Amino acid sequence: MSVSKYFAQQNEPETDDLVDSFINLENDLVSQLNNLNYGPNVEYIYSPLDYASNLHKAFLTKFLLTKKKVLFLGINPGPWGMCQTGIPFGEVNIVRDYLKVDGEVKTPTNYHPQRPVNGLNCHRSEVSGKRLWDLFIELSKGDPYKFFKDCFIYNYFPLALMNKNAKNITPGDLKSEFQKKLQEICDKSLSDIVTLLQTDTIVAIGKYAEKRSIEVVKKFKLNNIKIIQIPHPSPRSVGTAENWKKETLNQLKSYHILQLFK
Repeated sequence: MSVSKYFAQQNEPETDDLVDSFINLENDLVSQLNNLNYGPNVEYIYSPLDYASNLHKAFLTKFLLTKKKVLFLGINPGPWGMCQTGIPFGEVNIVRDYLKVDGEVKTPTNYHPQRPVNGLNCHRSEVSGKRLWDLFIELSKGDPYKFFKDCFIYNYFPLALMNKNAKNITPGDLKSEFQKKLQEICDKSLSDIVTLLQTDTIVAIGKYAEKRSIEVVKKFKLNNIKIIQIPHPSPRSVGTAENWKKETLNQLKSYHILQLFK
């Protein structure tokens, strides 16, 4: 039986329960984060799980059909990826042509003119998202169900923060007084997510994601969860796509993640 047919035959009510529970956790997370103060440098806050909720739910309904052994964990939405599609590292062409997910994306009420939100009509490509998903496409031989059979992808902090010049501000860029409350909320949510999905391995994408994963496992006594780290696919992290791919494949092979795609 093909992986696609296997997923098509999964129990629908159970799938709906999993998706609904996942969305409830995300909604609760966003609700708490929307009430935080992120400091004087943050001029714009994008919440793609709100304005792209239609497309995001279509993604979950299609691929969150079973519990997941492995969770690939990013940090926050990129301006030309998740900010456009509501999907972590959601480079527009990947979402449209590989994941084949469609849905309405509304315009945020307050956005920087240099960072417009055009949904699947966005003509910009996010390098980090393309690098990551191109590897998943290769490993899954073009069938996304082979990736999502055992794996899922999630961002620790689902909001995008920008200054007045449209510069991306990551959680790690914030002053400690603003980071502390953010981490308290996001740590608890990540713990709830991996518990819901019955995840046994977190693949942290970058050092910040690894640091938070280690803290969550320790804080919430999730001792059964293994954490590995792959380099962030940003060009600022490891340079060329070839270097990033080589390092990432070495890590995934060492921890027996690659065998899940066979």
